[in-house]
Amino acid sequence: MDRLTETWHQVSLGLDHLAEHSEWTLIPASAAPTSIWQPGPLAHSVLMLMASVLFGIILVMCVYALRHGLLTLNRLLAPQRHPYLDIDQAPWPQITVFIAAHNEELVIAGCLGALLNSNYPPERLKIVPVNDRSRDRTQAIIDDWAARHPGRITPFHRSGGKAGKAAALKDALVHAEGDIVIIFDADYVPGRGLLKQLVAPFFDPEVGAVMGRVVPVNTGANLLTRMLDLERAGGYQVDQQARMNLRLVPQYGGTVGGVRLSAVTAVGGWHDDTLAEDTDITYRLLLNGWKTIYTNRSECYEEVPEDWPVRIRQVRRWAKGHNQVLLRYGYAFAVSPFLSWRERLDGLLLLCVFALPPLLLLGWLLAIGLYFFNAGTLLTQLISVFALMAYGTLGNFAAFYEIAIAVLLDGNRRRLRLLPFSLLGFVISLFAITASVGSLLADRLLRRSLVWEKTVRYRKPSLE
Repeated sequence: MDRLTETWHQVSLGLDHLAEHSEWTLIPASAAPTSIWQPGPLAHSVLMLMASVLFGIILVMCVYALRHGLLTLNRLLAPQRHPYLDIDQAPWPQITVFIAAHNEELVIAGCLGALLNSNYPPERLKIVPVNDRSRDRTQAIIDDWAARHPGRITPFHRSGGKAGKAAALKDALVHAEGDIVIIFDADYVPGRGLLKQLVAPFFDPEVGAVMGRVVPVNTGANLLTRMLDLERAGGYQVDQQARMNLRLVPQYGGTVGGVRLSAVTAVGGWHDDTLAEDTDITYRLLLNGWKTIYTNRSECYEEVPEDWPVRIRQVRRWAKGHNQVLLRYGYAFAVSPFLSWRERLDGLLLLCVFALPPLLLLGWLLAIGLYFFNAGTLLTQLISVFALMAYGTLGNFAAFYEIAIAVLLDGNRRRLRLLPFSLLGFVISLFAITASVGSLLADRLLRRSLVWEKTVRYRKPSLE
């Protein structure tokens, strides 16, 4: 101890000597300035503006967090609406089933075989595979199935025209028989009783569109497919069903669903200048008084992307198409006198879901900027709310708690261990969707045409 005291005394003498014989003056810690940089009036105004924008973003995110919470509680605790599920015997109408196919040699046979095995009256069922400019064996496979099942399969081969699923379906509608059209993507495998379940709601004359539940069939391929299985479960099992329960705005998803042709014609027909023809139809039907019905127990099985580049392209296409609909119909939907305030609010929140990632990214940048500009006091009052925003918006279509409840309702608790990995998918989607928003704005400014990017298939070729 004496040696330590002597050493400290020598150091103090050295510091005093340095201060006496140099231009530098030692400043006590208590006298040090509390801030390195003090903003002037203009900089202070900019910082306040940044903080105000950040606070507005936080409020928007909290609204979505509250929405996810309310939908989750409704799905968990409230009575569930399945108004048309028990209809099994009825005068079933003539329907046409379209199968959208572009380079689908790996999967088209499975979809055709499943539809031929349906329990829907065969004399009232017309199956139309829509081969849209395929360059593989899709046309040959379709023609072979049509030859082996004459009168049941009517191929439609499209060699030209505008690219995209919406444009192909628009051209194929001339071959429809009956007023009800059911649509599948070629990778979907419908169950035996699915067609009746999708057609039953159309006995209600106010129904313009029907949507079933999409369930991944290749869940066990890798971590990405397992994550997408969680996302689909939250989006359909909880989000869609809760909106159906509350009579809000269930969304027609473009596949595993159907539309009433007379209703589509009444609202202007099928638009081929959008990447999200399903969302476009949903909102045009709603604006004109038609209802969309979601049937959670009408399950159909799809392939989800197994590679991140394919997933990113898929998300970017969805985001661009969804935001197109927002720009076209957002204002009209907000002021429509034919919708209840709950439908308008829920519809707008649904429309804006793909505008949130760039908004959230802007919020993060503003928070970082305020921190480095020494405006920490402006953030301390927002930390708890900002944490809620970050937590409540994780996941592309559903918050963490929606996904968790969906997993529990599906009876597979072990999948909850994968829940933290949704953070990875969220971060990747955040930047992919933000890039798609920039691309959409550039398309509108430069008047560029839309480019449709098909999702890759992974199934092994069928032997048939």
